[in-house]
Amino acid sequence: MRALRIWAIALVILAALLVAVDRVAVNIAESQAEDRVQVPGARIGSTEVSIKGFPFLTQVAGSELDEVDVTITGIETRAAGRTLRISTMNAELRDVRLTDGFSGATAARATGTAVISYEDLTEAASDGVEVAYGGKGKVKVTGTVTVPLLGRPISRSVLSTVTLVDGHTVRVHADKVPGEGIPGLEKLIRGKTDFEREVGGLPNGLKLEGIQPTEDGLEISVTGTDVRLAG
Repeated sequence: MRALRIWAIALVILAALLVAVDRVAVNIAESQAEDRVQVPGARIGSTEVSIKGFPFLTQVAGSELDEVDVTITGIETRAAGRTLRISTMNAELRDVRLTDGFSGATAARATGTAVISYEDLTEAASDGVEVAYGGKGKVKVTGTVTVPLLGRPISRSVLSTVTLVDGHTVRVHADKVPGEGIPGLEKLIRGKTDFEREVGGLPNGLKLEGIQPTEDGLEISVTGTDVRLAG
């Protein structure tokens, strides 16, 4: 009986050691993966990678990870000559194939959410334009123009609808612009408040599926296949 207890204790200790080794390997792999995440044509701030599933070492031996969660903060691209910044992007990757001696990674499927804050959307809009949440799925856009007939600047705020165009461009369009009987005022205001910006800075294979204004910013759903993150 004593021998059995010793063997049982030894097996428990061995199992604990194997789990510890596996978790250490995961932590090392996550740290290395964070340094290797690449977004073509964009600058990125920070990256956080979380590798799911157990045991990790068995998955590595098969060169495929079941699930990897990635969070990228501060993705910056250029659109219409201005910087368009994606505040955060969270992606859930499935069936991630490891290639090129584990230096490359491609996910068979991916879903996620990207958020553009209103501050960053304001920076991407025209000069003199401010974008904020308008409530009930709308954004409020404020623009200032100079009306030649009056010879002075006029500021107007409008509620606008945000849509996706061709799966890669954000369009902001005012539902209504009060002209107030001033010739050319509506056209001038729309020239400021209506705009389109292409959203770049996403990993290859991801595409925009839907967009919804929220209190925190524009929330964009993304999906993709054969999404390449590194290598």
